[in-house]
Amino acid sequence: MQPATPEPTAAPAVDPPVEATAEGVAVDKPRRGRPRSEEAERAILEATLRLLDEHRSIAAISVEAVAQEAGVGKATIYRRWPGKEALVVAAVESAEVPPATLPGRSLREDLVIILENMRLQAIDKRGDGLMGMVTGEMKRHPELHRRYHEVVVEKRRAVLREVLQRGVDSGELRADLPMEVLMDLVTGPILVRKLVRENASLEPELPAQLAAALLDGIRARS
Repeated sequence: MQPATPEPTAAPAVDPPVEATAEGVAVDKPRRGRPRSEEAERAILEATLRLLDEHRSIAAISVEAVAQEAGVGKATIYRRWPGKEALVVAAVESAEVPPATLPGRSLREDLVIILENMRLQAIDKRGDGLMGMVTGEMKRHPELHRRYHEVVVEKRRAVLREVLQRGVDSGELRADLPMEVLMDLVTGPILVRKLVRENASLEPELPAQLAAALLDGIRARS
């Protein structure tokens, strides 16, 4: 009779490795199979947007809730953003309509493209609800308000400022108007239709109409 073959000994269970968050709290590292790198970042931002849309409040969400919704560990979030406010700014920025590339062939063409991008942002339903909620919430979060303007608003304005300055330098636009006035003249009409006149039309023809009217009004005079 053959002697019984001994059964293999099971390997001892090993606790998952832990990492420390920015708050000094040890949490499990994301296990194999969880989203990583670009996939993880996309999952985190989408989870943040879903929670913001669901709760309509920045205060009502937490890094822990976002981690659970995204299927990642808290440390995965803290490796990318220092805290909730930075995460919310990144999520809002990710929900924006990507800016179109400006060909730089003419001032009029670049202005139409910028205005069309604004129009698309204004009619985007997800961005619409998110922007209304975040704008109201920011009054209670001064640092978030500052970061949002620095990361999102100023980025848009920098593109417009560069285009208008090029027009001033080439002699196509009046040099006697402050740059901030020129920028407000360009962005004002769509913002008014979006924020003040709620039922105002934002038809596809609007950017070209605005660009033509603006250039007739602010063009340099010979």
